[in-house]
Amino acid sequence: MGIRLFAVALFPLLFSTIVIAQTNPFGHALVPDMIADASIQEINGTFYCYATTDGYDEGLKTSGPPVVWKSKDFVHWSFSGTCFPSAVGQLYWAPSKAIAANGKYYLYPTINGYMYAAVADAPEGPFRLAKGPDTFVKPYSAYTLLKNTSPRGPVGIDAEVFVDDDKKAYLLWQLRHAARLNADMVTVDTNVVEIPTPRGGYSEGPIFFKRKGIYYFLYTLGGDEMYQYAYVSGDQSPLGPFEKPKGDDLIATTNYKRQIFGPGHGSVFNVPGTDDYYFVYLEYGRGSTNRQTYVNKMHFTEQGAIQPIDITMDGVGPLRKVKSDAPVKVKQIMASSIRTPLKINPAKDPSFQRVEHFDPSFAMDGANGSRWMASAEDTASWLVADLGKVGRIKRSEVYFVRPTAGHAYVLESSVDGKHWTSCGGHPDVRIQSPHTDELKVKARYLRVRITEGVKGVWEWNIY
Repeated sequence: MGIRLFAVALFPLLFSTIVIAQTNPFGHALVPDMIADASIQEINGTFYCYATTDGYDEGLKTSGPPVVWKSKDFVHWSFSGTCFPSAVGQLYWAPSKAIAANGKYYLYPTINGYMYAAVADAPEGPFRLAKGPDTFVKPYSAYTLLKNTSPRGPVGIDAEVFVDDDKKAYLLWQLRHAARLNADMVTVDTNVVEIPTPRGGYSEGPIFFKRKGIYYFLYTLGGDEMYQYAYVSGDQSPLGPFEKPKGDDLIATTNYKRQIFGPGHGSVFNVPGTDDYYFVYLEYGRGSTNRQTYVNKMHFTEQGAIQPIDITMDGVGPLRKVKSDAPVKVKQIMASSIRTPLKINPAKDPSFQRVEHFDPSFAMDGANGSRWMASAEDTASWLVADLGKVGRIKRSEVYFVRPTAGHAYVLESSVDGKHWTSCGGHPDVRIQSPHTDELKVKARYLRVRITEGVKGVWEWNIY
């Protein structure tokens, strides 16, 4: 991309800004937001993504509220409101998959540093604590998933739940631990095993799945931009024994050539009815808890060994066919201001060098990994899409930055860039993404003005 002039005399409040459009180093992220520890599954034709919400700028001292992203095609994702009301305001991490059992759906998030079981009537919630009152007591309550066996409390984070073909359930968690999960789905057998692995070191974010009679246990090594995934496998029981594969047991690591750092805590999911398996991972991103999530396809040898995963940020595209409207072509996009580029510092690997730019064109690139953001002193905070000529516009979908904190905005249309008519938006702050307006307008320009919430846009789709 070359130099673009984001200045048109017809627009009031627009100051001249010459921008050299930058390359997006963040690729095609799964969803237009910062998320980590993602667990993905397809339930009754809908893909669900349960994850930690990142991007709240205080490291592990804070997290976003619990939400569940949904998609019919694996490309267009959305959420509406929070999915676990009593957990709003708590430190909500690594919620696992939603497990169907006993006519309900069970979720196993780590909240305030301890694992709990939650239950709902539907996979999107609303969830509530499955044991005891639906409230949280810090540092922990008597209703944690693991029993209190030490003065420090019930140690364990990052639940992964696996249900075998015989419907028996198993719980795996940090530091290679595993145990049977009882039929009530909320109590754990006290016979805990520690899965032996050929590689030592700190491990979190376990992944467990079964394919063609083989059980696979994936465990992390390192952290931050040094994350890696290794695995062992076996064919007897979810509790072992497991063996190191004859080939390479290290299946995901930093790709220096592509500048993709630290593939960490994620999941593996299978598209029902196929032998298609996908590896989900977080990437170091913008440092600390400012990560995004990506998906790559997995491949196996004839003997069932996992081949080292070709780590990319390209995305896998649609996994289901869904009819959708054709997007309107945008000639250029203009912004009230542009935030100063952000230099991202490495935590452990000095070869990590990354700068984030906030070019307005990123709001129209369909990649999810990049964003436009206004400067800190900008009180106007708007984007204008110029379609090049007057035409019919059916719908606008805006994915704001930090959507789990909520936004209010005004959407306006114009045929000449001088006279504007309100055609959408809402004055109240709503926690959702995207914010959709059904339109029946003829216009050349659309303008979105952010009135409440973080002043930035991941993606803006116009149909």
